[in-house]
Amino acid sequence: MTKLLDHRGAAYFAAVLCTLLWGTAFPFIKLGYEAFEIETVGSRLLFAGARFFIAGFMVFAVGSALRRKPLIPQSGDLRPILLLGLVQTAAQYIFTYIGIGLTSGANTSIITACASFFTVIGAAIFFKSDRLNVQKLIGCAVGFAGVLIVNTKGGFSPQTLLGDALILCSTVSAAAGNLIAKKLMPGRDPVTVTAWQLMLGGAILTFTGIINGGRLSFDLRGIMILLWLALVSAAAFTIWTALLKRHAASRISIFNLLVPVFGTLLSGILLGEDVFRIEIFISAALISAGIVLVNYRQRSK
Repeated sequence: MTKLLDHRGAAYFAAVLCTLLWGTAFPFIKLGYEAFEIETVGSRLLFAGARFFIAGFMVFAVGSALRRKPLIPQSGDLRPILLLGLVQTAAQYIFTYIGIGLTSGANTSIITACASFFTVIGAAIFFKSDRLNVQKLIGCAVGFAGVLIVNTKGGFSPQTLLGDALILCSTVSAAAGNLIAKKLMPGRDPVTVTAWQLMLGGAILTFTGIINGGRLSFDLRGIMILLWLALVSAAAFTIWTALLKRHAASRISIFNLLVPVFGTLLSGILLGEDVFRIEIFISAALISAGIVLVNYRQRSK
């Protein structure tokens, strides 16, 4: 099935699917906070840890069943598992789960689109074939202008600004994870690496939540939300890692543009947030223009 992702049309469809799944995560995290009566940072991190450890176990169980043998990592897999577990899962979602409690789901999903900019800048540093130019720098500036505009309603709230800053830090971690995956995944099995990095990152988040006094009050609604979030992570991270293994990081990262689209719409539907604001549309338009500028290349004759 992973060989199907070599075809450009299938890869683009899979990338859209990943962004749709990630878009559902933002409102569902806030719904999970309500269902589990989560109010403290420790409880948020414990909630995140449970989500990603379960997600990793899902990938491990399904992958092992399909291959009729346990997904045991090879010695060469340990480095990407460790780095992705620390950066793409633990660090990214420590920032995300704290930040999303301080800002709106719509703001969160829009700021997350900046992962494309950081990926492009990082790719220019670590991959010689992808260089920065004036067009890309202008695109990054336009995109960041969109991030600032999304905060203009009713002035700047210190709490909202802190939440947005933490979400921006999580986006840097996500971009770093993309670059690590692109650099280290060739020749390795994306399913095995995804399973173990999610379980490692989930364990780190769980431990961090527990030592900070985190607790969860379980009920059926909360368990269903937790399982959905775990399923989202299991499916999206496995597919995304396989895509980065087979295609250029900048070509795949452009689809992060769809995360704020899906996340904003779903935040309005599920959370009743006021998403039909002029700031939201202007911000989305600027981020869209920035991503297009960063990724557009004229074909040579």
